[in-house]
Amino acid sequence: MSEWRFVPTATAHEAGGRIGALPAAIRPVGAAGATVCGPAYTVLCGQRDNLALHHALALAPPGAVVVCQTGGWFEAGYVGEVMVRAALARGLAGLVIDGCVRDAEAIAASGWPVFARGLSVRGTTKDPSLAQAQGCRLRFRAAGGSVDVDPGDLVLGDADGVVVVPRPRAAEVLAASHARETAEREILTRLGDGETTLDIYGLPRLGE
Repeated sequence: MSEWRFVPTATAHEAGGRIGALPAAIRPVGAAGATVCGPAYTVLCGQRDNLALHHALALAPPGAVVVCQTGGWFEAGYVGEVMVRAALARGLAGLVIDGCVRDAEAIAASGWPVFARGLSVRGTTKDPSLAQAQGCRLRFRAAGGSVDVDPGDLVLGDADGVVVVPRPRAAEVLAASHARETAEREILTRLGDGETTLDIYGLPRLGE
């Protein structure tokens, strides 16, 4: 994974054919410059219930990025300081949740990367009957907006958002990302030499 750590999410998204962008509402929580990189470990939580997420944080392998769906419920904080400390102790790489969290200041101070849809002070239950009734499970194909996330897919997160690269395409997208970064460095040089983006990209002129 080390070769991916300095690839921006926007670069990977474009290089892969504009694939894998999770909803724009999912943003880093608190810490400026937060990044995450690692294989996905997926979990589905029930609405208002985070029991399955406790299981995921206990069972995911070190280095994994836990990717959590919440059944479309955004009015509860599924993760707080205690769960973040538990994840840190296990060596997990980070959390991406299509839902809300709480204890934002403690999360930021921990340095552990958390990407979430927002913040909510409300708590959750840990009810096995509710979790079972709502089909909560681990290591399944998750859906992040229009993006499917399979266990083991590469998850990248930075200030711009979160991108998922399908595992079978990882080598291809990495090579294309490096090529794109090289091309962009050349463009920056040309801009410094006085060219415009209209010229460099051959863009049509308005009114022509």
